[in-house]
Amino acid sequence: MTRSVRRTHRIPRTARVAGAGAAALLALSACSSSSDTDSESAGASSSSSSGKLSGQVTVFAAASLKESFTTLGETFEKQHPGTEVTFNFGGSDTLAASITGGAPADVFASASPKTMATVTDAGATAGTPATFVRNQLEIATLPGNPEHISSLKDLTDSGLKVVLCDRTVPCGAAARKALDAGGLDLTPVSYEQDVKAALTKVELKEADAAVVYKTDVKAAGGKVTGVDFPESAKAVNDYPITLLKDAPNADAARAFVELVKSAEGQRVLTGAGFRTP
Repeated sequence: MTRSVRRTHRIPRTARVAGAGAAALLALSACSSSSDTDSESAGASSSSSSGKLSGQVTVFAAASLKESFTTLGETFEKQHPGTEVTFNFGGSDTLAASITGGAPADVFASASPKTMATVTDAGATAGTPATFVRNQLEIATLPGNPEHISSLKDLTDSGLKVVLCDRTVPCGAAARKALDAGGLDLTPVSYEQDVKAALTKVELKEADAAVVYKTDVKAAGGKVTGVDFPESAKAVNDYPITLLKDAPNADAARAFVELVKSAEGQRVLTGAGFRTP
């Protein structure tokens, strides 16, 4: 085995200076390379060191929030250029199952604490969900209410085609609670997977009436006529919202949640017929 021999000799001062300069250049180059990599990483994330929000925010929200959240999404994009809010509206139970099944999302807004609990129990939320609005049921009838429906009891008339939301979704669970409060039994012609689907049956004149939310009746405009009923006071739904634990764009998602809970957000929501918590 050949042994290396260490030779000691003096390095001229000019060589030392040149060597130091080269080392400095190498260090600067390394820092620049690292900075470039960090900048690329920051660009791919939700915000930069300046705090500017960017990127896509994915919101899973109850179907009854469609109109108001769409408006708030547009507001958010104007407030934060470079962001894009995308929505997945549907039955809260279906959305909760998708989230716990691993679907990528940043925010979840549910139409009831029970469906939100599915997500929190799975450890998929970041922090404690906050109730941001409440909603109450109303009967949606054909325009002008040609069947003269005036009460929840009227829906039990065998001659009427009535639609309810499925019992597994918040609007269906609330309808069942209201019927129980009135001591009424009702067998609908169909159970629908979310409140918009139930309302559509009336809008298309495939049903005479549906039990939906006040907000949905208001959003439908002249396509349906709304009928209040006292039992609805026994079945008011709280709507919780939360940032999700594995949110791909947590900073922007957090800002969207804050917009929803802000005075501006509440104006949009109450204007759509929701009640404040």
